[in-house]
Amino acid sequence: MEITVTVPDEVAASLLPQGGDPARAALEALGLEAYRERRISGYQLRVMLGLPSRWDLDAFLKEHKVYDYTIEDFERDLETIRALNKEHEVERTT
Repeated sequence: MEITVTVPDEVAASLLPQGGDPARAALEALGLEAYRERRISGYQLRVMLGLPSRWDLDAFLKEHKVYDYTIEDFERDLETIRALNKEHEVERTT
């Protein structure tokens, strides 16, 4: 999909970093907001921005101060670790 946006020059200058690409800045802003609102996944954001790896996405999110690791994420990860530890214990005893 192609989207065209018109922004007055005096406003656009303050929206972009010096020498920044306006189209890229708009794409990143749109993607970041959708990601923050959980309308798209990390994978979808990575594809949208053409980032080659999850590590690149993590660096991009960190650069834009997007930290979305919730207590629910932690609890889910902790449960996964416990389940893997139990599997590992069973494998060692057999």
